[in-house]
Amino acid sequence: MTEIRGRTAFITGGASGIGLAIAETLLAEGARVVLADIDGPRAEAQALRLGAGAFGLTLDVTDRAAFAAAKTLAEARCGPATIVVNNAGIGYDGTDLADMDPLSFDRVLRINLTGVFNGISAFAADLRARGEGHIVNTASLAGVVAMSHTGAYTASKFAVLGMTEVLHKELKPHGVGVSALLPGPFATRLDETTRAVSGPRKPISGSDPSDWRDPALVGPIVAKAIRDNALYIHTHPRYRAPVRARSERILAAFEALA
Repeated sequence: MTEIRGRTAFITGGASGIGLAIAETLLAEGARVVLADIDGPRAEAQALRLGAGAFGLTLDVTDRAAFAAAKTLAEARCGPATIVVNNAGIGYDGTDLADMDPLSFDRVLRINLTGVFNGISAFAADLRARGEGHIVNTASLAGVVAMSHTGAYTASKFAVLGMTEVLHKELKPHGVGVSALLPGPFATRLDETTRAVSGPRKPISGSDPSDWRDPALVGPIVAKAIRDNALYIHTHPRYRAPVRARSERILAAFEALA
């Protein structure tokens, strides 16, 4: 998609953090933005702050009926969505998979994976029929490189990445772009929102505070990826080495067959 101006963007998890940063950039580039968030009052307050081109509404991405209703309301107000950012999610709980509460595992997958699918289900067929548009699904670096104590989170993000790659293959012939956002650590409300849903979580050891970037940096990166129709969107160059190492281990396993 070469032109963002005049388009409507529907962004889940849009009331704060990465979602809000993307909304601010797209708005600055001339798009109308819909901030859909489980914290409806915050979404409405941020939309009011952003001005006439923004609209905030309440959305639980796990509720398919609510998703359909939110889409209808948003498009009646702002026009058909051409850019869809499936960004809403929660974080890890810091426990070993062997000790993880199955209900917690189900909750993470329901929000981080099924919530993204619900956004695809709501919008992708429309974009395909119109022959234009772009979908961004927020995965994570944890969707490329596994970390201990993040089992459900990592599982959800690996799945989002795979689902995004499938969607890219399916929609490319119809003129619709698809991207996987693979962010490293950003200073967002993820801890707060995860605790609100899941309760306290254990910290991950070895985290470097210097890695935590301002989410405002991600907006222009995503806007450029939309214009360039990039499949993968990275945000933290220093993590190239572990991604390369994992890829090399996978390829080396083929050599063992010989």
